[in-house]
Amino acid sequence: MPPGTKSVPQHIAIIMDGNGRWAKAQGLARIKGHEEGARAARECVEACAELKVEYLTLYAFSAENWQRPKSEVFALMRLLEKFLKEKTPELIEQNVRLQAIGRLTDLPPACQQQLHKSIEATANNTGVTLILALSYGGRLEIIDGIKSLLRAIELGHIDKGMIDVAMFSKHLYTRYYPDPDLLIRTSGEMRLSNFLLWQLSYTEMYVTQKLWPDFTKKDLFAAVEEYGRRQRRYGAVE
Repeated sequence: MPPGTKSVPQHIAIIMDGNGRWAKAQGLARIKGHEEGARAARECVEACAELKVEYLTLYAFSAENWQRPKSEVFALMRLLEKFLKEKTPELIEQNVRLQAIGRLTDLPPACQQQLHKSIEATANNTGVTLILALSYGGRLEIIDGIKSLLRAIELGHIDKGMIDVAMFSKHLYTRYYPDPDLLIRTSGEMRLSNFLLWQLSYTEMYVTQKLWPDFTKKDLFAAVEEYGRRQRRYGAVE
């Protein structure tokens, strides 16, 4: 644990931005940036395990990312499948439980199969829960949540008068997890990029100029140290 850390967030979410810009700056193909980004993700999982963070959500592939060139999307899906296949034994060894959120049926069949295998293989692990946001969009999640609520009303499971914040949260992709305490965004961009729009209502934000492939364990420790210096009031008087 980094020195001076007063409190550790239960749930950290990360917008991993800057892979393409990193690759361009190095004179490399964009996919090389994504490959190096996978290494940064591994370091962050290790850091969270050291800190005893319970949940880590990584924005790995947005619903909007399907609009990228087909060659890049194909390469990203191959990289995802390879990452899951190669790293699952490591996740088991590190006691990491893998989960995923998003419209997962949009993924190629091979990716879906490997994702399912990796989730099953790590299901009994009790350390950090690593949540990959794949084909994920915050607005889509809210729409899917509304549809889920409407189905529950039509089936007579709930009455519309029962709908409140807690009830709606139970119909989101993230219903099994607490809201993030800390959001980290790399590359200096000051936006949420359609990520966890409902869940980030009172999340502390930490933005760094570093591009994601350059983000290290020490950088995550620095973010957690900064988080520990903040006072969370949730709209109440100080």
